[in-house]
Amino acid sequence: MKLVAPSILSVDPANLPEAIALAESSGADYIHIDIMDGVFVPRKTWDVSLVKQIKGTHTLFNDVHIMVEKPWIVGPEFAKAGADNVTFHLEACQNEEEVRKTISLIEEAGAKASVSIKPNTPIEAVYPYLDSVYLVLIMSVEPGRGGQQFIDGALEKIKTLRKKIGDSKSPLIEVDGGINATFGPLCYQAGADILVSGSYLYGHPDFAKRLKGLKE
Repeated sequence: MKLVAPSILSVDPANLPEAIALAESSGADYIHIDIMDGVFVPRKTWDVSLVKQIKGTHTLFNDVHIMVEKPWIVGPEFAKAGADNVTFHLEACQNEEEVRKTISLIEEAGAKASVSIKPNTPIEAVYPYLDSVYLVLIMSVEPGRGGQQFIDGALEKIKTLRKKIGDSKSPLIEVDGGINATFGPLCYQAGADILVSGSYLYGHPDFAKRLKGLKE
């Protein structure tokens, strides 16, 4: 499976409708929405009003990635606002009970629930939840800002997780950070299903060509 989720992290808010329409017309599968609270990660970005604003304005899958503290509180809010999937960080939870509570509350609020890990977190940390989540998001940069260089260690994590999951289509494997024409194909070869890409796509006149290239 080769899916692409353009990230609107670097998009000017004034141009958001056009940015989403561009992704849609170019053959994207998801639209990736990064939510940062300024606490779990230094940067602060969109809030729940953004998801409410774009709900129903396009046909893409609203893939919301929350980099926040207390995801069991924040996650359900985005689910209710129109997220199709809400991905939260294992590092934002102190124990398995908090992780499972967050998954349940997001699903009860109407969205799929997924987990993500930072580059320094071992891939084995997600194993207890593989039968409970829609996807696993492997961060190939430190979360918090766009335009960073891909961390090669992510490829080994993808390979290890793909081997663990096997041929099963659940959960999906998503990769975010530094994805471009070089690292995108390597991630697919390692076993990824979904590539999140922002600065490589947006801000370039050949957006559609670049997106198509990632899929090929």
